Amino acid sequence: MTIKYIGSKRLLLPHIEGLVESLGTIKSSADLFTGTTRVARMLKRRGQFVHANDILAHGEVLGRAAIATDARDVNPATLEELLKDLDATPPEPGYFTQTFCRDARYVHPDNGARIDAIRARIESELTDEPLRCLALSSLLIAADRVDSTTGVQMAYLKSWAPRALKTLELKMPELIEGPGSVTRMDAAQCARSIGPVDLAYVDPPYNQHSYLGNYHVWETLLRGDQPESYGVANKRIDCKTRKSPWNSTRFIRPAFEELVDSIDARWMIVSFNDEGALTTGEITAILETRGSVRRVDIEHPRYVGARIGIHNPSGEKVGTIGRTRNIECLFLVESRG
Repeated sequence: MTIKYIGSKRLLLPHIEGLVESLGTIKSSADLFTGTTRVARMLKRRGQFVHANDILAHGEVLGRAAIATDARDVNPATLEELLKDLDATPPEPGYFTQTFCRDARYVHPDNGARIDAIRARIESELTDEPLRCLALSSLLIAADRVDSTTGVQMAYLKSWAPRALKTLELKMPELIEGPGSVTRMDAAQCARSIGPVDLAYVDPPYNQHSYLGNYHVWETLLRGDQPESYGVANKRIDCKTRKSPWNSTRFIRPAFEELVDSIDARWMIVSFNDEGALTTGEITAILETRGSVRRVDIEHPRYVGARIGIHNPSGEKVGTIGRTRNIECLFLVESRG
């Protein structure tokens, strides 16, 4: 179970796992832009030691719950009882409700008040891991199931989505047996710090839209801070200052070159989109500095927001719908040394 996420590898996962299967014995792997941890979870289910990394708080929390937590260390009955107790928390509207449910309309205020109350209890009552990260992960997934967006948080729907009128409900997050580890840092810094692995999976941002801006509501929910916000979308104020080279046509190539140079792995699988700021030729040339490169192309639909078009706060359609399908490119690299 995971959250709606642009760039999600749900449709690509069988292709990625097929490549992994073809490599033979893989004991350790690193997912350097883990996002919702979908690929990292697949790798962990295959019995690998997985290190998951992301620069954002929601990637770290989901990683701590699914990757760093060993299911054998969790009593399912204890976790289930905790989630039931949190689920019964009386609603208490606060910052989240005002900012994201009244000033904006990402979540219905009734659910917003429950999110505020549950989040406050987690902050004050749960200090030990893994129960804290498991509770936060469950809250994020529950909130995502009752949101009112097209999948990103640069805008929200004029009228409440049907799912937004449902009651938020905490459910058991996925638990996977085996050890793992998680960091929240720059991907190249992570690659240098973790040392050698058998396989590195690389799925970087590919255009000007930052994941911080696309999922600022979830970032604020999991950070537990109350930042100043701005604009119709009520984005965190640090969306203006926390810039990534991966969202820059000027800086993405040197960032990719640095990352590829920093990875110590026999195998790399790199995922990139044909709408990205780097061409497939540029990517291939950079990867060939490390070893032989094989490429697989998979066509699939673009995210739902791109298919229904863009609407202003009054619900009026603006602009025109462009392409509705794109190509996801998987590059398999075997290192020379």
